[in-house]
Amino acid sequence: MSRNRKLFSVSLLALVVSGCAVTSQPIDRSVSEQRAKSDLYEMYKDQEALNGPLTLHQAMARAVKYNLEARLKVMEEALAHRQLDLASYDMLPRMALSAGYAGRSNVSASSSESVQTGTQSLEPSTSQDRNRRVADLTMVWNVLDFGVSYISAKQQGDQRLIVQERRRKVVNTIVQDVRSAYWRAVAAERLLKQIDSLMARVDQARDNSQRMSDQRIGDPVQALSYQRSLIQATRQLEEQRKALSLAKTELATLINLAPGTSFTLATSDDYSIPELKVDLGVLENEALATRPELREQDYQTRISAAETRKAMLRLLPGLEFSAGGHYDSNSFLVNDKWADFGVKVTWNLFNVLSAPAAIDVAKAGEDVAAARRQAMSVAVLAQLYVAKANYQEALRQFKTSQQLANIDGQIVGQLRSRHQAAGIGELELIQGELNTLQADLRRDLAYADLRNAYGQIFASAGLDPLPAQLSSTEVQAIAGALASQESKWAAGDIAAAQSPKAPAAK
Repeated sequence: MSRNRKLFSVSLLALVVSGCAVTSQPIDRSVSEQRAKSDLYEMYKDQEALNGPLTLHQAMARAVKYNLEARLKVMEEALAHRQLDLASYDMLPRMALSAGYAGRSNVSASSSESVQTGTQSLEPSTSQDRNRRVADLTMVWNVLDFGVSYISAKQQGDQRLIVQERRRKVVNTIVQDVRSAYWRAVAAERLLKQIDSLMARVDQARDNSQRMSDQRIGDPVQALSYQRSLIQATRQLEEQRKALSLAKTELATLINLAPGTSFTLATSDDYSIPELKVDLGVLENEALATRPELREQDYQTRISAAETRKAMLRLLPGLEFSAGGHYDSNSFLVNDKWADFGVKVTWNLFNVLSAPAAIDVAKAGEDVAAARRQAMSVAVLAQLYVAKANYQEALRQFKTSQQLANIDGQIVGQLRSRHQAAGIGELELIQGELNTLQADLRRDLAYADLRNAYGQIFASAGLDPLPAQLSSTEVQAIAGALASQESKWAAGDIAAAQSPKAPAAK
């Protein structure tokens, strides 16, 4: 019987445990489909419509305003601001309110016993009701905790400023990515129509040659060689088309256009060469003072210094003030409402033992932050000089590509004249036009690299593409501000007043 009872108890326990097991159900597909529809709507809602050809600065403005990565940084900055507000509440005194009902199944009674004779000296009695209501409101404020919380709030404020610097970096990176994608997309829009037209002519020439071969007109080997040359030309055109066709898609992604949106770019035949009119020494100073990565390290150094002060502050004893109000419905009490207050000193003596190690760790953190900032400064200067070298190299390559494109254009003009006079065949003209198209492609891509390298110099110097204040958040207003900033840079005006202020020493 005892064994059966044990088996029953074990079975009952297993049943209870299995009933308490938590299981997770897979998300239904309909829920995921609804989420996808909602996300698709949220990603592209409330965007200004595209009106007319898209300019470079309009594309930058749309990226700054609508790019999801930039919007994420804005949300992170708002979150950091709220966290700072929350950290400020830690400096307030602790205040606790409690109220409730207390009861017991029997009377809370007690008696006394003589410590000398061991006999009961008082009959059992009670001084507490079996059921009563209680309430307490207590406030405690520790001066040491206030000091630590104050420093922590300052650190949280620096964290918010770090988020701002990261947002600056994201905006600068997005603007530079748009610049690169835009000029490649311009090259694509210029040349894709020419590529498609030439491919159609190549296909027509292949069809004509194939018909002549089918009719057994001419030398078969010569006809096959002719068709082979045409197929090679088609392959070259297809490779060029592939390199260009993705440029507008990349640009549309950066400016957060919905997939499949058709848009045109504001293209022109003007290949104006951007000139660098700013002294490199001035750009060095700007880079070391305003690059977001270095300013972030400035704040990290300040946070590390605050950590040292917190470690030293914890060495001190804490002075704690307390005050409270109380209520108890116990009928045996003479005063059922009362207030109390007190002052006491608390000191964790183990902090005295661990404080030297904590201070050493905090100071080591300061040293590491300083060393990291110095190493990053070297990298920043290297990036600036690399950007300057890339600009000079891109300028040389563009000029060479432009000369070759001009020569190929003259050659194809001569070939067209000879073809009209029946002096050359269709294949020679197609090959000449293909060479011209390739030269135009190299020139346009070299120009895109030149524009990108020029903008990268100012990005490496940490200059903000947008002013500190905008008159409006509309796309056209942002585009105008971007164009104004770039015009000042092109004129050599990079006044320090436009750059963020260096963090004040604290």
